[in-house]
Amino acid sequence: MSVANVDQRHPAVVPHVRIQPAKGLLELDLAALWQYRELIHILVWRDVTVRYKQTLLGVAWAMFQPVATMLIFTVVFSVMGKIPSDGFPYPVFLYAGLLPWFYISQALSRGGTSLVGEAPLISKVYFPRLILPLSATIAPLVDLFLAFIAFLGLMAWFEVVPTWRILLLPLFAGLGAMIALAAGLWVSALYVRYRDVGHILPMFIQLGMFVSPILYPVSKVPESWRTIYALNPVVSVVEGFRWALIPGFQVDFSMVLPSFGIVFVVLVGGLIYFRSMERTFADVI
Repeated sequence: MSVANVDQRHPAVVPHVRIQPAKGLLELDLAALWQYRELIHILVWRDVTVRYKQTLLGVAWAMFQPVATMLIFTVVFSVMGKIPSDGFPYPVFLYAGLLPWFYISQALSRGGTSLVGEAPLISKVYFPRLILPLSATIAPLVDLFLAFIAFLGLMAWFEVVPTWRILLLPLFAGLGAMIALAAGLWVSALYVRYRDVGHILPMFIQLGMFVSPILYPVSKVPESWRTIYALNPVVSVVEGFRWALIPGFQVDFSMVLPSFGIVFVVLVGGLIYFRSMERTFADVI
């Protein structure tokens, strides 16, 4: 019996490995996310470096943009519009609100377009798709940190000395990240199927700035509307940032605490919808 005949009768068995997302809608597979942690690091670092590559100011843009916005809005809304700031210097009051807003708006904008923006990668390679909106939520934290450094300089200029409450700032930053991720999951999954989302998202973000207490204090909102107003979780983040950064700033925590529950529900709902759509991303995108 020849060797050739043996090979024909007993062909080599080639193992087949099927790579697919987990079946459960709420099965996050944290082990897979940890396994792909290097990919998260690469995507975050790429986002940061590409954003400021070949610019004269580099990462200083992360400081310049909120500072310039603060100066313009101070002239328009405080000097000309006479909008109050509850007795605090308006530039400090405004910048403390711009800090979380710039982060949330950037994270939502990048996260909402993360799947469509990485269409070639999704169609060729399998990896947990959750990595894309997650990395888009993490990357703007670098800008937030740099903008915070600029805010420390502003506090020194107005002789505002922070108290122990600044130690709780990461709690409200974490809430802001949860808001951005929760909204990003919904928007990114919807954007894959409905490209109209790309036109609606910028308008939604612009509107969000005016329905949140960034340019004005919550005290300007009529009391009869504050219960409904508090349903906007960004209100809690902005008020939390000001409470943590500005000594003497008072917050009605009855408006803040419900936001954690609202964000949790939206986040869980976003995960369920994202997981239900995940299998179709590569085909539809």
